[in-house]
Amino acid sequence: RIKKLLADNGYTVKDVQGVMGFEKPQAIYKWISGKSLPSLDNLVILTRLLHTSIENIIVLDEGVLFFGVGLNYRFNDKRHIFM
Repeated sequence: RIKKLLADNGYTVKDVQGVMGFEKPQAIYKWISGKSLPSLDNLVILTRLLHTSIENIIVLDEGVLFFGVGLNYRFNDKRHIFM
Protein backbone atom coordinates (compact mmCIF):
# COMPACT_ATOMS: atom_id res chain seq x y z
CA ARG A 1 0.00 0.00 0.00
CA ILE A 2 2.91 2.38 0.70
CA LYS A 3 4.09 2.09 -2.90
CA LYS A 4 0.66 3.16 -4.22
CA LEU A 5 0.40 6.01 -1.71
CA LEU A 6 3.85 7.26 -2.73
CA ALA A 7 2.87 7.22 -6.40
CA ASP A 8 -0.51 8.84 -5.71
CA ASN A 9 1.25 11.70 -3.91
CA GLY A 10 4.11 12.04 -6.42
CA TYR A 11 6.86 10.88 -4.06
CA THR A 12 9.77 8.53 -4.69
CA VAL A 13 11.61 6.30 -2.24
CA LYS A 14 14.45 8.83 -2.40
CA ASP A 15 12.03 11.58 -1.30
CA VAL A 16 10.94 9.55 1.72
CA GLN A 17 14.55 8.70 2.49
CA GLY A 18 15.33 12.41 2.65
CA VAL A 19 12.33 13.25 4.82
CA MET A 20 13.16 10.41 7.22
CA GLY A 21 16.85 11.32 7.29
CA PHE A 22 17.95 7.79 6.36
CA GLU A 23 21.41 7.25 4.89
CA LYS A 24 20.14 4.32 2.81
CA PRO A 25 16.69 3.47 1.43
CA GLN A 26 16.65 -0.23 2.44
CA ALA A 27 14.16 0.28 5.30
CA ILE A 28 11.69 1.93 2.95
CA TYR A 29 12.00 -0.90 0.42
CA LYS A 30 11.34 -3.35 3.26
CA TRP A 31 8.18 -1.42 4.17
CA ILE A 32 7.05 -1.48 0.55
CA SER A 33 7.69 -5.22 0.20
CA GLY A 34 5.99 -6.00 3.53
CA LYS A 35 9.16 -7.45 5.07
CA SER A 36 8.97 -4.95 7.93
CA LEU A 37 6.83 -2.16 9.30
CA PRO A 38 7.85 1.42 9.98
CA SER A 39 8.28 2.36 13.62
CA LEU A 40 5.42 4.30 15.18
CA ASP A 41 7.39 7.54 14.77
CA ASN A 42 7.99 6.82 11.09
CA LEU A 43 4.34 5.84 10.60
CA VAL A 44 3.30 9.24 11.93
CA ILE A 45 5.68 10.95 9.51
CA LEU A 46 4.31 8.85 6.64
CA THR A 47 0.71 9.70 7.51
CA ARG A 48 1.48 13.40 7.28
CA LEU A 49 3.61 13.08 4.16
CA LEU A 50 1.05 10.91 2.37
CA HIS A 51 -2.05 12.69 3.71
CA THR A 52 -3.57 9.49 5.07
CA SER A 53 -4.11 7.51 8.28
CA ILE A 54 -2.06 4.75 9.89
CA GLU A 55 -4.93 2.37 9.16
CA ASN A 56 -4.59 3.18 5.47
CA ILE A 57 -0.85 2.43 5.50
CA ILE A 58 -0.88 -0.84 7.44
CA VAL A 59 -2.56 -3.76 5.72
CA LEU A 60 -4.87 -5.62 8.08
CA ASP A 61 -6.18 -9.14 7.61
CA GLU A 62 -9.36 -9.63 9.65
CA GLY A 63 -8.09 -7.16 12.25
CA VAL A 64 -4.68 -8.85 12.57
CA LEU A 65 -1.44 -7.43 11.23
CA PHE A 66 -0.39 -9.67 8.36
CA PHE A 67 3.32 -10.14 7.74
CA GLY A 68 3.10 -13.69 6.40
CA VAL A 69 1.55 -17.02 7.23
CA GLY A 70 3.84 -17.78 10.18
CA LEU A 71 3.19 -14.59 12.12
CA ASN A 72 -0.49 -14.51 11.23
CA TYR A 73 -0.80 -18.08 12.51
CA ARG A 74 0.91 -17.18 15.78
CA PHE A 75 -1.43 -14.23 16.38
CA ASN A 76 -4.48 -16.34 15.63
CA ASP A 77 -3.27 -19.21 17.81
CA LYS A 78 -4.46 -18.13 21.27
CA ARG A 79 -1.82 -20.26 23.00
CA HIS A 80 0.90 -17.86 21.78
CA ILE A 81 -0.72 -14.49 22.40
CA PHE A 82 0.71 -13.74 25.83
CA MET A 83 3.81 -15.96 25.85
